[in-house]
Amino acid sequence: MKVFGVDFTSRPRKAKPITCAECRFDGQVLTLTSIDSFANFTAFETWLGSPGPWIAGLDFPFGQPCKLIQNLGWPSTWSDYMALIATMPREAFVQLLEDYKQDRAVGDKEHLRETDRLAKSASPQKLYNPPVGKMFYEGAKRLYRSSLNIEPLRPTNDNRTVIEVYPAFFIRRYIGRTPYKSDSRAKQTQEKQTARIELIQALQAKAFQPEYGFSIALSSELRDRLVEDVAGDELDAFICAIEAAWSWNRRNENLGIPQNVDPAEGWIVSQGLQS
Repeated sequence: MKVFGVDFTSRPRKAKPITCAECRFDGQVLTLTSIDSFANFTAFETWLGSPGPWIAGLDFPFGQPCKLIQNLGWPSTWSDYMALIATMPREAFVQLLEDYKQDRAVGDKEHLRETDRLAKSASPQKLYNPPVGKMFYEGAKRLYRSSLNIEPLRPTNDNRTVIEVYPAFFIRRYIGRTPYKSDSRAKQTQEKQTARIELIQALQAKAFQPEYGFSIALSSELRDRLVEDVAGDELDAFICAIEAAWSWNRRNENLGIPQNVDPAEGWIVSQGLQS
């Protein structure tokens, strides 16, 4: 089975591309085979259209909080409210979110989905630091325009499945909040590189297999590449693939997604995240 992990950005370019880790998975061993990058959305869309079967974990919010959906009077299903968003220019969507929070009380400007509360992730409305609202806009509308099986928001019979993942939630379980990546090589430190090494060692340790149900296989070349990637995007992409592999092993158990999830909001899929 092909398994992908994607570290996303709302403005892909050569200096900061969308990063995609491709793996081979037999249910027992997840093997990282290659790492690719997409410097523009056209390349990303081409990858989305690649033939299956495969499963991919993507690092951006697929849905918006129900409170926002209700307050804006949007349709209650993901496909219907995405039909509206997909017609908006990026600037109009950003302005919509800015206008929404303008006169709201502090603490009630940017809402959380239930999965965000549990994973301690940022609101999908957040536009800056990190700009996950813009990531949602650019990523979710492209998923909406595809025929992909988007779990749990728009299930289809397509043999290509995408799930939302959040590598920071995974990483905190192994190295806490220790910084492991930098925006630029100039900000690289030995401590951050050491944190990346510790994280990779945790993935390859014997204790990992009982927890996730499979082991990790890395060539020395790709392991060194993950260690040397100052931005941490390649490591994040690989972690997205690990979560996707865990989900695939639970394809007969709703992909590891709790049954009571609101399908309009979506869900961050992870071994350690339960409702």
